Amino acid sequence: MTKFIAPPSRLEALRANAFDLWPEPAIVIDARGFLTAANEAAEALFGQWLSMLSRGPLKTVLPAGSPLVGLIERSAITLSAVRVRDIEVTFFSHAHFTADAAATPLPDGGTLLTLHVRSPAPGPERAVDAPGLRSVVGLGQMLAHEVKNPLAGIRGAAQLLKGAASAEDMPLAQLIVDETDRIRRLVDRMEAFADDVPPHRTAVNIHQVLDRVRALAANGVADGLPLREQYDPSLPPAWGEEDQLIQVFLNLTKNAAEAAHARGDGRGEIGISTAYRHGVKIRGRNGQVGQGAPLEVKVIDNGPGVPKRLRDHLFEPFVTTKANGAGLGLALVAKLVAAHGGLIDFESEAGRTVFRVLLPAAPN
Repeated sequence: MTKFIAPPSRLEALRANAFDLWPEPAIVIDARGFLTAANEAAEALFGQWLSMLSRGPLKTVLPAGSPLVGLIERSAITLSAVRVRDIEVTFFSHAHFTADAAATPLPDGGTLLTLHVRSPAPGPERAVDAPGLRSVVGLGQMLAHEVKNPLAGIRGAAQLLKGAASAEDMPLAQLIVDETDRIRRLVDRMEAFADDVPPHRTAVNIHQVLDRVRALAANGVADGLPLREQYDPSLPPAWGEEDQLIQVFLNLTKNAAEAAHARGDGRGEIGISTAYRHGVKIRGRNGQVGQGAPLEVKVIDNGPGVPKRLRDHLFEPFVTTKANGAGLGLALVAKLVAAHGGLIDFESEAGRTVFRVLLPAAPN
């Protein structure tokens, strides 16, 4: 019997096509533990989380105790294929799903990992409760004490600078003091973040919140950018926690500034507007109409826009367009807004992106 062997270049192409067209999710891990390839089925399953997987060895970027890491290590040690059934897989904010998995050693020291998914993950509405985010929150709780120590030193130094500052520099020194106090309060609440402690809401002047955000942005990431405001002076107080609302709009303004700078032509700008939307109510996940949320705040930039591939997942943890970003800023914003009984959405195209936050007004 004649055995037909394809030329080496043709054989490599056939192997590549077979890997890419394999109907089950498959990824290749090199000898160092880094992700080097993923087929179309894996890209469809994990989407933007594949970029997170590429940032370091698999065992450092997967949740602690991931059975996939143990499976790959067993295959590498025994130099044989290892298969397990019905393991629970978690990739960051991607919710749990059950799969059969197989790890096969490759000639170059790498490993081929294939998955047969048995139970799909729940929808994106569960993203905030996913183990990936919970592990990050747990890490934040561990680091909270370490953050408080340098904050105390920064505040003390700012107090000394304030005592010797000129009249012109006095507001900046006071700004440092105020911000270290605010960060300290945020760190205190971060320790209770996993417990979903509701915000301590009072009547808040949203324009004072936005003025604080503007001052912080102007002396930071938005330096050199025009920041235009269009406020409704008749807006009633919001019903919320001031520090958390500052965090929400500071994150949004920071993102807007980075997008405006990304134009690269010196014509970037940011806008913040407020308005009262009569009759606006938020519908809960159970379908029932909740409290009214008529206070509207928009943060606008004229940057390149949000990539289409990210728009359906933008408020999920670990989704980011930044090379060194963690992808937690907008997830936290969405969580804080929801805790206030509000809503956040956005619309984006090249040259204009608008994030809109709806908040409840203070009672009477």
